[in-house]
Amino acid sequence: MPVHDAHSPYPFVFWRQPASGKEPVRKWLQKLDEEGRRKMSAALRTVQYGWPLGMPLCRPMGGGLHELRVSLKGKQEARLLFCVHDETIVGLHAFFKTTQATPDGELDLAKQRMRAMQ
Repeated sequence: MPVHDAHSPYPFVFWRQPASGKEPVRKWLQKLDEEGRRKMSAALRTVQYGWPLGMPLCRPMGGGLHELRVSLKGKQEARLLFCVHDETIVGLHAFFKTTQATPDGELDLAKQRMRAMQ
């Protein structure tokens, strides 16, 4: 297994649907307004250059799954669920959080995608 060079960023990739090659997280990010895309990009760069990170930016969700937490305008809470696979950060799923707890369906989808990579 390669050892990550601490002076270089972790690569970031979007999870792809096996049959179609579509990247749902990329599509979700592209739908954000310019400010939202800027904030999410800055947060992702922070993760790439600073991994591993903890709260308040990242929260472990168990089993190798992590949550990137970004507040957008209008008190909108954006979440990007990711894992680190083969020294690469993989964006698995993204959504707007509307409840206190992360909905099970959002976690289940990210976990399913993570399992499919192994």
